[in-house]
Parts: sequence; structure tokens; C-alpha cells
Amino acid sequence: MTSPLRVAALGGGHGLAASLTALRRLTPDLTGIVTVADNGGSSGRLREEFGILPPGDLRMALAALSGDDEHGQRWASVLQHRFAGDGPLAGHAIGNLLIAAIWERLGDTVAGLDLVGELLGSKGRVLPMAAVPLDIEADVHLVSAPDGLTIVRGQAEVASVDGQVVSVRLDPQDPPACPEAVAAVHDADWVVVGPGSWFTSVMPTLLVPGLRDALVGTSARRALVLNLRGDRETEGLSATDHLEVLSAHAPELAIDVVLADSSVVDDAGHLEATARQLGARLVVDDVAQALGSDQHDPTRLAKAFGRFLTPA
Repeated sequence: MTSPLRVAALGGGHGLAASLTALRRLTPDLTGIVTVADNGGSSGRLREEFGILPPGDLRMALAALSGDDEHGQRWASVLQHRFAGDGPLAGHAIGNLLIAAIWERLGDTVAGLDLVGELLGSKGRVLPMAAVPLDIEADVHLVSAPDGLTIVRGQAEVASVDGQVVSVRLDPQDPPACPEAVAAVHDADWVVVGPGSWFTSVMPTLLVPGLRDALVGTSARRALVLNLRGDRETEGLSATDHLEVLSAHAPELAIDVVLADSSVVDDAGHLEATARQLGARLVVDDVAQALGSDQHDPTRLAKAFGRFLTPA
């Protein structure tokens, strides 16, 4: 009997959730490795109050892997529900509060995420990329000061900056990687990076030294999923520019496959040529929810993954 494909998917937010929703259709041996630099909204409030990892992106990944039965889907819906109103709980997602409470009770981040996964009947595992909460610092050409670089600090602030992000780094610069995440990358047949906010969700996964070393040294093949169109932090950047940003932040990282929606591929072949410079072949498919959408369709994404996510 053939063993299921082992896949580790890295990123955060809606991008990682879309990848996990697609990948779970191809294999049950799936690990989501989530960025932990969020400092806004419910996650930022809980992080500041309790000194914990921001739970929001971890919650979204867990919901994406929840069981297909009524029990799993019901609990996923509960996890994602946010309190309304203007009271002290307003804006908090129930799942964020649950994760924070379980962490406080168990005193173990990974065990707590595994416990929530059991509650959801998850088809896979969710892990943080680092063992400590991180902050993002970015060098930015602000619209108000285009001739020089300004340092902007904080994931939420970088994501909404009025200017062009040039590069990002982490604080602390040498954070400890989550050991289970490092092991998952080494054990994988394939590692999938992206899609997601390029500077605040995708690049941070390449900047944790222990995790980056695992990505470089693993025998797994590596796939990179490009975004459908730019967001606030990458406004004006082409798909080719996205690859060049990745190369600048992790120059030693080779990629085997770059998956791009047909809408972002240029006629001149610059994207394909840049992919080849990373060691990758370019796979082009229609993976958007609709023409012009910035969201990936999990069904289409699963079909595209199925074209190349094969055993070694």
C-alpha cells in the first residue's frame, strides 16, 4: 500500500487557509506551518495582554483543516465566529479566545493546537513557525518621503503602509523555530510556500533561521504559489517582482515549481525566466475564484496541485 504524500504548507492568513483547504483533498498527511507576527485586531490584543503567540492565523489554519462531518464543520464555524457590539469582547474570534485559554491551561503551545485539532477532527496538523511571538520591521519608500527609506514596525502597520515595501526582517532576528515545524519540513515529500501577503505572511517564514535551514536542506521538493494580484504592501509589484523579492530574502533557497494564475503571466516570458533562475519550472493554471479576484479557489487550486504534487 502506497503511503500518502507528506506535505508541509507555510504562510498565514487567507492564503495559507486556501492552500490547506486545497491540499487536504490530496493527502491526509498535511502540516500547516503558520507565521506568528500578527499584532493587529483580536490577535494583537491577546498577544499584548497575555504575552502569547498571536492565535488568529493559527485559528484560520485549524478551521481550514476541520473535519468534513457535521461535527467538524460546526466547530469550525464556532471557531471563526466574532463577537459583535462595542464591549470588551467585541472583535474577538471565539477560536482565538479558546486557543489562548487552552495554552494557559496546558502551558504548551503545540499540545494546545493539537487539542483544538482533535476537537475539530482536523485532517492534518497546525504548528507555529517560531516558538516566540515575532515583530516585523520593514524598509519602506513612503509616498510622503519617496527619496529615502523609512523603518515601519509591526505586521498591521506594514500591511497597510502608504508606500512601497523594499524589504522586511524579524525582531528578534534569531528567533527559535518550532522544533515540530522543522521536523515536518524535513519529513515532507513536498513543501508549499504561499500564497499570502508577500512581506508579512510569506517572507517571514523564510527568515526564521532554523526553519530557513530546514527549507534549504530538506530533501522535499518545494513549490511556490504566487498571489493573484498585488495588495497594499505589494502595490505596483509584478509576479516577476514577487519572485525577485523572495530571492533577495532567501538567496540560498531553490524552488522546484512556481504555480501562477494565468492572469499574472507576462507575454514576454519574464516570469518563466525568473522562475528558471530559482531552479523552478513554471506551472500556469486558472486558480482564481473569478476573473479579477484576489482569492484562490480551493477546488481549482487542488486540481493545479494535483498536476505536480506527486511522490518522488
